[in-house]
Parts: sequence; C-alpha cells; structure tokens
Amino acid sequence: MATPQAITGGDREAIAAAIDTDELTELALTLGNIPSRSGQEREAGQFVHDWMAREGFSPRKVGATEDRFNVIGTYGGLGQNTKGFGKNLLFTAHLDTESPTRDPDLDVHKYSPTTLADPEWERCWLEDGVLRGYPIASDRGPMSCFLIAAKALKTAGYGLAGKMYLTACPGEIGPEPIEEHRGIGFLGKDIGAHYLFHHGGVAPDYAIAAEGCDFGWTSVGCGYAVFRLRLWGEGTFTPLLRHPDRAGDHPNPIYRVGKLTDALHAWTRDWEAASRYESAGGIAEPKVQLCAIRGGVPFQFGDGTEVVSLYLEVGLNPRQKAADVQHALEAMVRAAGVGRVEVEPVVVRHGFEADNAEVAPLIDAVDAATRLGLGQPAARANPVYSSMWRDHNVFNMHRVPAITTGPKRWRPTPKDLADSALIYALTALEICGRAEQGEAAKGAAVYPDNPFGA
Repeated sequence: MATPQAITGGDREAIAAAIDTDELTELALTLGNIPSRSGQEREAGQFVHDWMAREGFSPRKVGATEDRFNVIGTYGGLGQNTKGFGKNLLFTAHLDTESPTRDPDLDVHKYSPTTLADPEWERCWLEDGVLRGYPIASDRGPMSCFLIAAKALKTAGYGLAGKMYLTACPGEIGPEPIEEHRGIGFLGKDIGAHYLFHHGGVAPDYAIAAEGCDFGWTSVGCGYAVFRLRLWGEGTFTPLLRHPDRAGDHPNPIYRVGKLTDALHAWTRDWEAASRYESAGGIAEPKVQLCAIRGGVPFQFGDGTEVVSLYLEVGLNPRQKAADVQHALEAMVRAAGVGRVEVEPVVVRHGFEADNAEVAPLIDAVDAATRLGLGQPAARANPVYSSMWRDHNVFNMHRVPAITTGPKRWRPTPKDLADSALIYALTALEICGRAEQGEAAKGAAVYPDNPFGA
C-alpha cells in the first residue's frame, strides 16, 4: 500500500543514475578481500568506518572490545516534514564470514584438505560475469549495496526526513562459547547487533538485515539451541575387558553411540516435520544436525572412557522454546534404552518474527521499490532464508519491525548488486520520507559540513 509520498519512476531514474555499478563492484571486492573471520573483524570494520567518513556519513565505533566494534553511520534525519513523514530505517550487515579457524589442530578434525584449500573462503573476485567468494555472499556484498544506496541518495540530492542508519556488525556468524572455549574471545552474536541495539545510539522504527535472499523478503527468523548429550559408561582396563555380544551392552559408551545416533536420526525426522511453521511473514523449516562428538583422551588410552558427548544443533521456529527440545530429547533417550544420558543445552537463542500489521509498511515499501527496480513484486523469500538466524531477529526481539532482504545470495552479478542498491535506496526514501524543500533540505546553509547527515 503506497504512502502519500510514494516513490515514483522519476525517483527510480534519478537514483539509478547515481549508482555507479563499477564503484559498487570495486567496493564489494575490496571489502570482501579483507580477511574477516569471526573474531578478526577489526580491519574490515575500520575500512567501513573510513569509507563512511570519506562519504560524509559521520561514522562512530561502538564495541564490547577494542578490536570487535560495530560501525554506525547515518544519513538524513532532517526532521518530520509537514505531512508527518520521517521514520527511521536501520540497515545492518555483518562483517564476519564463515571459514575454517585456520588453527590446524582444530581444522584437521572438521575439514578435508581439499575443503581447506578452497580459495573462496577468504578471497573474492569477478569471473565470467559473477562475483565469487563467501565474503561477497555473506555478507559484504549486501553491505556494499546499502552503503552505495546511501551515497546514491545523497548524490541524487534526496534529503531524508527520517534517519537512515548504516551499520556493520561483528559476530553474526558466531562462534559461541562452549566448554573450554569460553570467555569474551569466543563471543559471537552478543557483541554484534545485540550490542549495537543496546549501546549504539540508534532508535529505528524499522530495520532491514541486508543479506542475500534472491530479492525475496521474510520477517521470520529461526533460532537454535545446541544440546550436549552426555552418554555415560564405565572405564575398563583393556587387558581385563570382556566384550558382550551386543555393542549396546558394552561398558565403554563409545560403543553405544551408534544406538544413540540411530535414535537421534529417527527423532530428528519427526521433530523437523512437526517444527515447520508458516505465517504471513515466511515459512520456517528448522533443521537438526549433530555438529561434534567428543570422548576420551587419545594419549591416555589404557582404559577406554567413561563418557562420550554428542553436540546436537536444533533449529527453533519463532514459536518454539529450548525447553520444548529438552523435554523431547529426554523422552527420546529414555525410550532408546542406551543407558545413562544427560541432556543439557549449552547454547540457546530463540527465533522471532515481526508483528504482521506493524511490519506491513516496511514490506509495502520493499515491494514498491522492487516493482520499480526489477519490474516485479517482492515475494516471500525461499524458506531457507526464514530457517536460519539472521540479525533481523535482534530487532523483532525488541519490537522493532524487521525483515531480511537482499540480492542473489550465491555468485551475484554486478547488476544484481546494483539492483539491490537501487531497491534499498528506494525503500529508504519511502520509509524515511523526503525532507522539505528549501535550504534545510538542500543543506547548504544549515548543514555546511554534512548536508544530510545526522
């Protein structure tokens, strides 16, 4: 539903003319080629800060640690116009990209040599007309799109009544403190958009987590819990061991892991089927997978082990709680008859969704912008994009209506990025509203150093 200040074809032409696709591509590649594994985001964050400063977006750093800071820039904020329009719209994207740890003592237990050698983990390039590399896909390609969107609005002379927040956050990928991997060095989401929301000096009316969604949108986000299933047994001196007929009766709990994983596999299929969730904001299909197993001490091998632990990642739709999983897993292990098993969540993050009525103006704006930009309506995103954690969860958690939307996820073209930048800019124009005409909107006399900045 269009607002009285609806965006027009003229706006599309003016803003599209201000988007330099080559500049956008170069920005995405430059930013994408800065190593930024989770925990090592400082250099990428500094680059974004310096870019915002050069372009006049008055950036600030706000972080839980000196090296892992959020970057916050602003554009607009000239005040509500006479028609009452002037909402604040926050764009966010994460600086960290999933990759191996590059600690050989850890990576050897998770990745094959071929996987470790994949150059796309940390390097980005343009080849055969598409942008390659994980950092472009998640998430510095979409980040570059909203940065260029803000620059295009400024270049085209659009002052915004409300504020357009431009934010880059560490830690969205993870990690999570688990077992001995504890402390602030292992914090992930707690120091990113969570920290930004509480300490970043932002007051958005709406938020967009800019991530690849193949130009779809969703206001639904899944959470997750990691459960440790600790299977107990007896340590037996190897020369004294007498093997039972069935592995399920073995005193060493490692021998009983197979029976437990068979039970888990059956439980997983039922849990996933029952967890599917659909609303106007999207379809969530949370998934379950074992992510690690630990048992015994390899260099102390004389008497087996008394305990083996399985770590189970369980996706949570917006209506599920960790307690639901706890009860279901405990019932499953009792029925499996594998012996003593302790079930404990070691990480919990619930999922969230926006109130349909409250988020509707943002979805309408994205739809209008997509119709102008791509000549087609904005559809709900593929369920995979509603079935994972994305940082729109942070804002929906705190009653700020939020969605995730963005360009083609995997190997976008430069045109895909330019189209996304145009959609972001048009969306901001509709949500934030045009500043009044005259000197305040032009900024020449009122804001001589930063015409449209906050």
